[in-house]
Amino acid sequence: MFSITTIFSQTYRILIGSGAALLLSSVMMTSANAADIATTYNNSCAACHDSGALNAIKKGDSAKWQQLMKQKSMPALINSVKSGMTQMPAGGLCSSCSDEDYRKLIEYMSK
Repeated sequence: MFSITTIFSQTYRILIGSGAALLLSSVMMTSANAADIATTYNNSCAACHDSGALNAIKKGDSAKWQQLMKQKSMPALINSVKSGMTQMPAGGLCSSCSDEDYRKLIEYMSK
């Protein structure tokens, strides 16, 4: 027969193990997401930001990106991407991007 202490102890171990597994999978997903930013850039942003088409700031033009970030702020840039601009469709061709994805994409392009 199991005592309450034994049952509690086993339940506690299961919960701790589950929490550790959840934390580990979260970390792994974050690493995978970081690798996906380059892919997302290539699929959604590169058409204009690689060539500068439609006056898009080119990827890697750090001076222009830093100037833009200083003028507008990151939250305003993210809102601009989400809303679209004259030369850029709303969402910047990424219909599944979150605000965090847009932030990472802007940072990626600015390097």
